[in-house]
Amino acid sequence: MKSIDYIPSGKIARASKLLETGVKVGGNYLKYYGQNLIGDDKANENLQKSNAKDVYDGLKTLKGSALKVAQMLSMEKNLMPQAFVEQFSLAQFSVPPLSPPLVRKTFKKYQGKYPQEIFDEFQTKSSFAASIGQVHKARKGDTEFAVKIQYPGVANSIQSDLALVKPFALRMFNIKGKDSDRYFKEVEEKLTEETNYDNELQQSLEIINSCSEIPNIKFPNYYPEYSSNKILVMDWINGKHLSELDRLDLSQTEKNTLGQALWDFYMYQVHVLRKVHADPHPGNFLIDEDKNLIALDFGCMKSIPNDFYVPYFELVVPENIQNPKFFEIKLNELEILREDDSPEEKELFRGLFNEMLSLFTQPFQHEIFDFSDDMFFSKIAELGKKYASNSQLKQVNGNRGSKHFIYMNRTFFGLYNLMHELQAKDIVIDNYKKYIKHPKSA
Repeated sequence: MKSIDYIPSGKIARASKLLETGVKVGGNYLKYYGQNLIGDDKANENLQKSNAKDVYDGLKTLKGSALKVAQMLSMEKNLMPQAFVEQFSLAQFSVPPLSPPLVRKTFKKYQGKYPQEIFDEFQTKSSFAASIGQVHKARKGDTEFAVKIQYPGVANSIQSDLALVKPFALRMFNIKGKDSDRYFKEVEEKLTEETNYDNELQQSLEIINSCSEIPNIKFPNYYPEYSSNKILVMDWINGKHLSELDRLDLSQTEKNTLGQALWDFYMYQVHVLRKVHADPHPGNFLIDEDKNLIALDFGCMKSIPNDFYVPYFELVVPENIQNPKFFEIKLNELEILREDDSPEEKELFRGLFNEMLSLFTQPFQHEIFDFSDDMFFSKIAELGKKYASNSQLKQVNGNRGSKHFIYMNRTFFGLYNLMHELQAKDIVIDNYKKYIKHPKSA
């Protein structure tokens, strides 16, 4: 993949790049109208593919928050056209890296030294490149390291990037009104945290300390002495990403073991730590040669406040979902129903969330669940398409729900998709409870 020598960092430069992308999209529509006139039945498909490619090409040049938002949107598989999902999902672990000269310059700026002054060996060609930073392999003595270097200018462009993508997101999710700012503030705060590698280092160490007893999931060691606010150094671990499952030749037993480890890891975080790794995409997990799951990248951690956690998980209980009075109380607590809703709007959203929760919470309604069940996931996809095309829903204000839904929903959608890609069966839902550390009695 071709490397890049420059990342636009100023507001004007970044806005100009998006304007250039907009011009290309406009050209795609002209082609579309021409193809429509001659009756080309693939005109719409061609339009979606061309637009998706041009938008992604523009975002991957900008990197940073703009590309991170694309990555987040790629997980909304039932809301976005498939062409956009396929292109935006590349932001998870496959984007153009910085060129070797820019890598050396960036490293020197952050650390005060060139990489070869710290490590015995340092590969200036990156091994992995993502939205906020890229990873290089290094060695000192007998230890091999993964050195994550943040792209220059990323931390300083978060607000301006979000302002650029905000109009697109508002239209996509039918959000209206000034209250929409709280959702963007939540995203801005999490993205800001992700650009603070000191914070990620601390969160990584906390997760390792808390979850080390869960079997079949491992973590790299981290090295504070080589790390900084913009550079994070950890063990280099050989393995395949979860996106490469077809190359791993796993038995069903191995898939089940990995799936149980992944599920336990997330349930322990959610229910015990009340803070969860909110970036569950395939690029953040490896499978090593011993078939252990390796968890990476703890820059995006979502704290779960009690006043959200309690009603959120009260609505995984079927009896609560089917109790109209109790159900409405919880929808109000979760800010799904609004005081200014009309009777028709309340009826619409009660029905929508009743149907959605009855389906989406099914894993929690069983002691053992089969995440390889295609029928379960096809029903989720069908439900998403149903409401995406609902004309009544498009007329009402989509600006509803606690801000905490943004990353909690992202976590569970991502986790479900990973479990399905693993084709994990016979997953014990409450297995995480075995690893809760109880205080010793006096």
